[in-house]
Amino acid sequence: MTSRERVLAAVGHQAPDRTPRDFWAEEPAWRRLMRHVGHEDRDRLLDALGVDVRHLDAPGPKEREVGGGLHRNFWGEQYVYTQTPWGPMREDTAGALAGATSLADLEGFDWPTPDAIDHSQLPAQCHRWKDRALLYGFADVWQRPGLVRGWEAMFLDMAERPEWAHFLSRRFTDFYKEDYTRAAEVTRGRIDLYLVISDLGSQTGPLISPAMFRAFVAPYLREMVDCIHGLGGRALFHSCGRIARLIPDLIALGVDVLDPIQPVGPEMQPERLRADFGGRICFHGGIDMQRLLPHGSPDAVRAEVRRYCGTLGRGGGYILGPAHLFQPDVPPENILAVYDAPEDGGRVP
Repeated sequence: MTSRERVLAAVGHQAPDRTPRDFWAEEPAWRRLMRHVGHEDRDRLLDALGVDVRHLDAPGPKEREVGGGLHRNFWGEQYVYTQTPWGPMREDTAGALAGATSLADLEGFDWPTPDAIDHSQLPAQCHRWKDRALLYGFADVWQRPGLVRGWEAMFLDMAERPEWAHFLSRRFTDFYKEDYTRAAEVTRGRIDLYLVISDLGSQTGPLISPAMFRAFVAPYLREMVDCIHGLGGRALFHSCGRIARLIPDLIALGVDVLDPIQPVGPEMQPERLRADFGGRICFHGGIDMQRLLPHGSPDAVRAEVRRYCGTLGRGGGYILGPAHLFQPDVPPENILAVYDAPEDGGRVP
């Protein structure tokens, strides 16, 4: 199988020749890993690791500093950078609309349009990775609106000023539907997976009730999923946390792939996920980023990879990856071990 065939088989709940693999990493983690392997060719490394998915990039406007070390992106998210030995990591703060006192304040903000995204490089990337499964985008319908508004204000809006929360989600949803449509057009429908992000969970359960999810997230997520399916793609939805209670809703909304299946709580373990939802949604990720990858041994990582591939990947329905982007505190040996489990395709060069 080609990488693309392997991923599409798994997403379609058909048995691939081996479990397909994806790779996500923060930039400092990339730097640490490349220093470890002794070269700077990321494609060469991903090929050696047998990674089947490539992430397309369409650049947007550059961030700008707004004073006091605070940075702002084109959406109005604001953050500071903390230094690691391998480079800076972003830490979010309240966004540009945290101080809004009226709906008019939200309406009058300098909202971006999809013209801000440069899609011109996408065809060349598709040609470069013609045999790989291709993933595009960074759409968000709820979490990043909450970051622009500030989380505390967003939660209060949902309870006291619901039209404010809906206004923000509508802005993001309309933007990303057009962004994804333009990406599909310029690549002639070549994109396989489109990413939608909204972190719905904490370590102990969903951040909002099922009723609030259905009121404030589900309508916009359904629009994104319907748009993606209309473009011939599959919807990969990312939410951290203990969200098992919401998975039936995500399935009903048409989500094809769920990432990162963070292993917090018994209902988020691979055996339980397969028993409860196997054959109804494809899973992506799962290899523990909080304890195992930063602190475990390479052999322990390999054992966990074999567990996930054997449990969730049997007969299709699973894409191997970490339970979040690889972080810079993960030893490079443990990152390499994720792709090095003998029972999942043998040692890679």
